[in-house]
Amino acid sequence: MKLFLVGSRRENMKQVIAGDRIEEETETVSEPVNERSFLTFFEKVKSWAWIIARATLLIGLSFVILYPIILKLSIAFKDKADLYDTTVMYIPRNITLENFKLVIETMDYFKVLWNSFVLSGSTMLLTTFACALVGYGFARFSFRGRNILFALVIFTILVPPQTLMVPTYLQYRSFDVLGLIGLFNGGEGIRLIGTYWPFIISSATGVGLKAGLFIFIFRQFFRGIPQELEDAALVDGAGVFRIFFNIMLPNAIPAVITVMLFSFVWQYNDIYFTTLYLDNPNVISGKLLSAGATIGHKLSSMTGGGDAVDPSYLSMLVNTSVLLAIVPLITLYMFVQRHFVESVERTGIVG
Repeated sequence: MKLFLVGSRRENMKQVIAGDRIEEETETVSEPVNERSFLTFFEKVKSWAWIIARATLLIGLSFVILYPIILKLSIAFKDKADLYDTTVMYIPRNITLENFKLVIETMDYFKVLWNSFVLSGSTMLLTTFACALVGYGFARFSFRGRNILFALVIFTILVPPQTLMVPTYLQYRSFDVLGLIGLFNGGEGIRLIGTYWPFIISSATGVGLKAGLFIFIFRQFFRGIPQELEDAALVDGAGVFRIFFNIMLPNAIPAVITVMLFSFVWQYNDIYFTTLYLDNPNVISGKLLSAGATIGHKLSSMTGGGDAVDPSYLSMLVNTSVLLAIVPLITLYMFVQRHFVESVERTGIVG
């Protein structure tokens, strides 16, 4: 009887000990599992928090950038009666195209737009070619004074063009080349003010609008092209210009696209040189300067000249003219956005 009780007690002790071991093992296993699940949950929370913060930041920045355009679109399609309707904020109650018709007729929009594209396109092509050639020379040729000349090119980026307004104007008011033209013109040069020639000459000679920056872009890009390509072409008997046109320029397509787009947009928006060289600038940037007076005169003539022009309505029409001016650039950017972003990335433009 005693032996049976002792044996049963031993079995009970073994079961208790085994149960304690199982509980300990369960606790030791459950602790890492709980910790792992907590870390997974924390990572998910952190990931979602970052997504929400990034989306909020992008939406906020997009709104700040797009808000002026959205507001201009809203105003351009408003009827005159919506200006004094306090319930109308962004969505017009009476959508109309009369504002566009009036502004297009008053500004002679399509003719002015064509002139702007001709001027910007011609200067874009000339500036791109001239700056590419100069940038290639700085990148590949060693000559005395190269660093000094390149420092002067960089200096043109830093100097405001307004400081050179008087000599620049006098240069094209009586244009001459080393006095040669004056020999056949009674000692006077040719008056180029009021024509497109100042834009063409400055672009073709590499001293046009932002030309210093474009030369710098091409120089940095050409320096990144392996020298072995030129050496192989020289061994095959290619000359300098053949190497430039057949090897270097095709490999510099990203830099070419970047410079072409920058040159076109900056010339399209330029008002300083446009008003300096042209007496009656019949381009978009020049027309926007006098848009208020031109549209005001048109409204006054429509009412017989007796009634005062409504300043709110005039402001709405001027806003419409600004929208018409930026629509071509937005359309252009929509078509070349991918090429432009890739070109900027490959040329290394930052900041």
